[in-house]
Amino acid sequence: MAATRLIAVSAVALALAGCQGAHNGVAGGSNSVCAPFTAAATPAPAAAGAPATAAPVAAADPASALEDCLHRWAYALASSSDDAGHVAQAVTAACEPALGRWNQQAASADGEGGPPIEAPSLITGRPTSPIEQHLTFAQERALLDVVQARAGHCAAPPMKDGVPVGLTRD
Repeated sequence: MAATRLIAVSAVALALAGCQGAHNGVAGGSNSVCAPFTAAATPAPAAAGAPATAAPVAAADPASALEDCLHRWAYALASSSDDAGHVAQAVTAACEPALGRWNQQAASADGEGGPPIEAPSLITGRPTSPIEQHLTFAQERALLDVVQARAGHCAAPPMKDGVPVGLTRD
């Protein structure tokens, strides 16, 4: 009888430990949905006396810079008690300068300086432009990142002067 009771108590303790481990993100817990921040967007520490350099990704690839901005701001603001849609709007607003740089690149890529080319959307079939698709991407990615950060209880990026580390004020 004592052996049966010991086995039952051990089984319950093991089950509770497994639940606690899953709750804390151990062994496939919820924080497995958290996406790491790109190392390229975080400025490298400067050598003694050398000027700090900005991350090369912003100038080279405005789309990646926007995506990194959305990711960092979404994780930074996800703990807000506001509705995820409102937080995503704030994230998109915080990243408007990065979105503008991506749109500027798209507008100048046509070579003529004219209005962007319109074409049917591959998703909806409705006429759209690259700039319109960039805005849709930013809004939807911001919402996804906010929900992802909340679902995974993901850590916010470090902040400095009210801005996530790795981003610059525009």
